[in-house]
Formats: sequence, C-alpha cells, structure tokens
Amino acid sequence: MIIYQPNQGYCYNSDTIFLYDFISRFPLKGDVLDVGTGSGILALLIARDFEYVNVSAVEMQKHFIEFAHRNSIVNRKDIALYFGDFLHISFEKKFDFLVSNPPFYHENVLRSKDRRVDIARYSRHLPFEGFLQKANRILKPKGGVIFCYDAKQIQDIIYYLTCYKFRIEKMRFVHPYKNKAASLVMIYAKKGSKSLLQTMEPLIVFNDSGKYRKEIEKIFERVGVHSIKCEI
Repeated sequence: MIIYQPNQGYCYNSDTIFLYDFISRFPLKGDVLDVGTGSGILALLIARDFEYVNVSAVEMQKHFIEFAHRNSIVNRKDIALYFGDFLHISFEKKFDFLVSNPPFYHENVLRSKDRRVDIARYSRHLPFEGFLQKANRILKPKGGVIFCYDAKQIQDIIYYLTCYKFRIEKMRFVHPYKNKAASLVMIYAKKGSKSLLQTMEPLIVFNDSGKYRKEIEKIFERVGVHSIKCEI
C-alpha cells in the first residue's frame, strides 16, 4: 500500500504500524471510525484487510484530509472522510469500533513550532477524557475502542476508561529495549464488557545491537506500507 505524506510536518511513525498490528488481531466488522486519521493510513489498512467493514475517518487538519482523499483514490479503497474536530462533529450513525493513534504529549513537553505537528502530537487538541466521552456516545452497545497511548499515563487511562463505562479486554506494552521501560501501550476496551483483562507479552522493538528484532521486521513486512513524501 502506498501512502502519500506531506514533505513538512507530521508523518506517521512506527507507533501507527505497531497499533495496526495490534488492531489486526481483532475481528473488526460493521462500522469502523478512525479518529485523527492523518494521511489515512489506519483507515486504509483496515479497508484493505477486513472484508466486512464500512470504514470512516475524521481529521481536523484540512491538508491531511486532502492527503487521505488522495491515498484512498490511489489505493482504490472507499472510506468516508469527515473534516473537523472529532469532539464537535455530529455523526449520522453509531459505530461498532473506534480506532485511533491520538495525540498524547503533555503541555510541559517541549512543543513544536510547526502548528501541524503541534496539533498531531499534543493532547490539548484532543484531551483523552473528551475522546472517551465522545466515544461512549457514538459507539453502539458493546462497541470497542482500540488505541495507543503514552505508557506512563496508564493510571489515567484506566481511570477514564472506567469513568466512561469501558473495560480493558486486551493490553500490550511496547518497549524500545528489553531492559527499558515501556514507552507505549496499546489497548482494546469494550463498552459494557465483563471480561477479565488479558495482558499480552510485551513488544520489544530493538535487540541489544540496536537493530529491529525479527518480530518487528515481520510486522513491517506484514503491514506492507510504502511512504512517499510530496505536496498537494
């Protein structure tokens, strides 16, 4: 799959690839919404690999909507694109699944001077509590949300999921090295679930020599995305 991205500003990274590998483990069906789609990578991968889905995507930056539209045409995948702030858009239907690689950097982290990057990375543009509150409203009963977030914020993640009637069914931590703390957590949570939490084995990115581990190479190969930078 070819994904066109802007020359300057935010581009998807390995977090998105790892998140899709996590998403691909679940039997997605029905109506799926990708929140903060950027260039459309998650939405398009889901449309490519899941037969029984209707994929929609929402993005608040106009130039990314243009890239997502181009990528949907190039890859011949039909996705419904919404332009605007997820927290304030009215959707004409409810969804079975929400997926997202949302912005999760705190305000006290060194901010980017590029506004496009700032919007894509910093949580003030999509506060986690607001994200879950809206997700709770637009998901169908028993609907699921699959996302990644900063592992250091796991206490807040669990607290807000509980507040908005979600229960974590599966969770996987991502570590840069086997002896380093987790940098990312990937979560599948479901409305009204009574299942016990299953913590998957951690995903370790690099081996001791600083090269991708075999599992990581296989993930990149399986996802199969080729990025091209350009301007529209």
